[in-house]
Amino acid sequence: MITDAFSEYFSNITDPRQKAKISYLLFDVLFLTVCAIIAGANGWEDIEDFGEAHFDWLQSKGLFKSGLPVHDTIARIISCLDPTQFQQCFIKWMAQVSAVSDGQLIAIDGKTLRGSYHREDRQSTIHMVSAFATANGVVMGQLKTDDKSNEINALPALLQVLELKGCLVSIDAMGCQTEIAETIVNRGGDYLLAVKGNQKTLHETVSSALKPHIKTAITCLENSHSRSEARAYAVITADELAKQFPKWPKLSSIGATMSYRRTKNGKESLEYRYYISSASLTTTQFANAVRGHWGIENSLHWVLDASLSEDSCQIYRDNAAEVLAVVRHMAVNMLRSETTKKASIRRKQNIAAMKPNYLEKVLASGFTTELDKN
Repeated sequence: MITDAFSEYFSNITDPRQKAKISYLLFDVLFLTVCAIIAGANGWEDIEDFGEAHFDWLQSKGLFKSGLPVHDTIARIISCLDPTQFQQCFIKWMAQVSAVSDGQLIAIDGKTLRGSYHREDRQSTIHMVSAFATANGVVMGQLKTDDKSNEINALPALLQVLELKGCLVSIDAMGCQTEIAETIVNRGGDYLLAVKGNQKTLHETVSSALKPHIKTAITCLENSHSRSEARAYAVITADELAKQFPKWPKLSSIGATMSYRRTKNGKESLEYRYYISSASLTTTQFANAVRGHWGIENSLHWVLDASLSEDSCQIYRDNAAEVLAVVRHMAVNMLRSETTKKASIRRKQNIAAMKPNYLEKVLASGFTTELDKN
């Protein structure tokens, strides 16, 4: 049964409530919340409504034998969970069901939950840093920071719990730190780090070394969305650079991208970006990795907002915003893993909301290993 598979990874979450006052089992409420968000719920009342609409189905799974809790009770239970423990269960789940292959790109980037601003205490919104496996489009793990400027503090902790062996890890310029590079290499992965002004000497040296190569790089042209774009990629070995910057572990290649854009109204922009990597990358590998990293915006962040309404979610009580952010990542992973229905994430949600049999398929796909799928 799907509840058994769910229980295997999430049943050990600590229930902070007093045992004598427990009317509804934590597992039941958590399972309900995950199912409701898969089906498009965006608030506590939505979760309660989903439970009422599917109460017979839930009871057929052996859940809610004493009845369904109201939305205030659901909110209180979910809000008091330890988000760190929940994230650890999530990462353990993904490590078991999602295989990573040699050279697979894991893009790490942050996203602010705009609706999580605490109006009563005037606390800032929370910021989630996520690790995204671009090949299969699933989130491998995440960690909360107090704000975007503190991403650098969360990165080492997130990297320490991820399976990185054989993977290429891409991070924007904020993560361009020797300690972060060392963590990735020590865990068996390779890094691809954007270089900007926060590493001034390194940036100047890399840009100078690549300047003659980017001028002769192969250019890709595109015309779409009422604009014209041109991109060029160049990558060279970092033998000499590695001698100048010995603190960067296994520094093997450096690369540059040129992007030119012209909109329909004639506005033009030209931008160069520079990167360092411990992997010996070909031009094609480098180009695919750079494009893959920025794909996290469309493949994850946009989906979270457009399909799961993350930015419009006004929940901020205690740990609720952070816990629900992880649940939304679970929902994206499961909906994307279910491939029998060729449909968008949004349409899959609608079908799951109307058809419990399809919801079970989505849940089952999330707990099926890559080996079993193949």
